[in-house]
Amino acid sequence: MKSANHPDKRIPATVITGFLGSGKTTLVNHILHKEHGKKIAVIVNEFGEISIDGQLVVQEDQAELVEFNNGCLCCTVRGDLIDTLKDLRDRAGDLDGILIETTGLADPAPVASTFFVADDVKSVIQLDAFVTVVDAVNLAVNLEQSHEAVEQVAFSDVVLINKVDLLEPGALADVEARIRALNPLARIHHTTNAEIDLDHVIDIGAFDLVQKLEVDPGFLEDHEHEHDDDVGSFIIEESRPIDLNRFNLWLNNMAQDMGNNLYRTKGIFHARGFQERIVFQSVRMLTTMRPERRWEDDEVRASQFVVIGRNLDREAFSRGFSQCLVN
Repeated sequence: MKSANHPDKRIPATVITGFLGSGKTTLVNHILHKEHGKKIAVIVNEFGEISIDGQLVVQEDQAELVEFNNGCLCCTVRGDLIDTLKDLRDRAGDLDGILIETTGLADPAPVASTFFVADDVKSVIQLDAFVTVVDAVNLAVNLEQSHEAVEQVAFSDVVLINKVDLLEPGALADVEARIRALNPLARIHHTTNAEIDLDHVIDIGAFDLVQKLEVDPGFLEDHEHEHDDDVGSFIIEESRPIDLNRFNLWLNNMAQDMGNNLYRTKGIFHARGFQERIVFQSVRMLTTMRPERRWEDDEVRASQFVVIGRNLDREAFSRGFSQCLVN
């Protein structure tokens, strides 16, 4: 914790966690859009073969983006995180903060311990806070199905209950009660589109190592996080334009057939009738689609569709997606 008498001169690092589709990338973009005049490095980690979220992070002069794909910062690419933090350390004079957006299936403890086990990292970079974004609508089923979702809430310093605008009247109290049962000490804020005052999430000195060790005495020990082997992801890429009406009908049927086993789908589409890239996001049965920037004249127009879930049938998705294309 920082104090007036002994201010911490290290670069504050904020780790943003939350289950798939909670709104982590939206929060990162919200932070980068704000007029704070700070130079911030953004590290994005995705559970999949290619970065969709990384493409959606705003590219500002005041921000630098580092991406890790097809691996999780809490296990397979943790060494890469240490190397990246060392590189950022070497340019410490240029940075005012670091944002780390983890994959939605990350265990927070191994990510946090990275800041304490590497001496040449902890001397320059301070773990400032774990900010966990939760999907208010799907929190109950996420906690029931995923031990990672439980760990993310339990480990957090700050919890943003996102998408409160989509809740039924009276449901917010139950959501808060579920969070308090897992983490009675976290600071809780209610958000829509992950919009929040930056003073609540950046450079707040909320991470308490002593408290974390009380909860998990083996926190600093080197241990591997094992993901559920039944949970996987894949990407479908296609250069032909997609018919959005056909796609929506097909995916809605797939979501109904798979139920809660379909965690998350997202993509950037080359769609018939649009000169813009179409950004698609889906969390279980909740779907959004919006035009983004226009395709550049020299840019290859193609669709990238990412699917994350349990017991996925890649061939079935590939066949169905191909039927949504315009020949």
